[in-house]
Amino acid sequence: MRVPAAQIAQFNAGLIRSYRIAQGPSAAGDVVRAMMLRLLNHLASGYPGVRAKLLSPLVDALNSDRLPPVRSLGSTGVSDLGPNADLAADLYDGMQLAAGEGLALLNHGAYSTGAAALSVAEAESLADALMVTGALSLEAFGANLSIIDSAVSESRPHPGLAKTVTELRRQLEGSYLWEAGAARNLQDPLTFRSLPQTVGALYDAVGYTRGVLAIELNGSQGNPLVAAAAGRVISVGNFDIVPLAAALDFVRIALAPALTSCGERVLKLLEKPWSGLPPGLNPSGGVDIGLGELGVAQQALVAEARLLAQPVSFEMASTTHAEGIEDRMTLAPLSARRLAEMVALGQACAAIELVVSAQAVEARGTPQLGRGTARAFAALRSRVPFVSRPEQFPADLEPVNELIRSGVLSDASYSVQPAGPGSGRAAGRSTRRQ
Repeated sequence: MRVPAAQIAQFNAGLIRSYRIAQGPSAAGDVVRAMMLRLLNHLASGYPGVRAKLLSPLVDALNSDRLPPVRSLGSTGVSDLGPNADLAADLYDGMQLAAGEGLALLNHGAYSTGAAALSVAEAESLADALMVTGALSLEAFGANLSIIDSAVSESRPHPGLAKTVTELRRQLEGSYLWEAGAARNLQDPLTFRSLPQTVGALYDAVGYTRGVLAIELNGSQGNPLVAAAAGRVISVGNFDIVPLAAALDFVRIALAPALTSCGERVLKLLEKPWSGLPPGLNPSGGVDIGLGELGVAQQALVAEARLLAQPVSFEMASTTHAEGIEDRMTLAPLSARRLAEMVALGQACAAIELVVSAQAVEARGTPQLGRGTARAFAALRSRVPFVSRPEQFPADLEPVNELIRSGVLSDASYSVQPAGPGSGRAAGRSTRRQ
């Protein structure tokens, strides 16, 4: 269909109005801000072929922190048409758009990409937290530190594994676990023994996805593509952001075993046959169950998180819509939203592990902790005390959840000097001891 020049402005306004199909609640402010920043970068690239004046409303809104209401549901991830129309209707209300500009404001993946960038950053922060809480669990359990011998990653050079081995050694520098005979077992349960591998795999998934995001945040996601230097306007499929949707699926899949292991470490610490400590880590040994029921909450959180790991990027669209032309989708916004939800559950899991591992450390007589784990322990104890009596039970772990979300835990634990015992080999025993 050819639009007469006199009707272009009317056509653009109608196009935006007709695509205001988004549903549900408004997206969070940080998601809208990330969306606007991505759209600004997209328009400034020149590939959409819009006038420079279209950048001003975005710049003004970002500088004044004015966040238009953008509804969060209803995008298939092959251009975020509904959310994009909400944003365009607000920012460009009253502006007469030139030929192609209405389409340029709709045909891109800024909503999905902005939301993805935020959720991946949170996932990386969660990986940091899980490494810290896992390290404290090693000390709480009396684990064998042979698992972080430098040969582990040298013999299997995955970047994530190398990172976790190095950082765990830094966190545990000076820990009692490096002493001969400190380890209670030759081989601990896998959720302790495979801590470097499970968190390392999560780091690798996040690292890959960061690379995908670097391209998607800066590349062209629109159609048509204006190749100004060549003087061509090209019909393309760059709005299909399946590389991002699949990468987000990858992160959730990698996060699932890390959270499963986190949950199982908590249960092992709470049970005397595994930890050698009083049931529920109750120091009085009386009728009180101590922290035992936190294991129930942990199992519920982990189970719900695992359900969110189901991939979505292979879902198929109906071939009926748009006369069968728009016959596929990526569900990138759903993939990003599920990652954000999964990370939130994971943060709660990490908070419980921190509380339980700290209680177990003190129940074991407060041995010498590593430089990094000691700082994490102190950060927790400034918010939640050791539970020696039933009335001290932390009914609300929100202060600990906030500690995990803030990144303070990671910052405190990583601000240590790289060091550690020479070989990293911790002596172990084949039988448990208390």
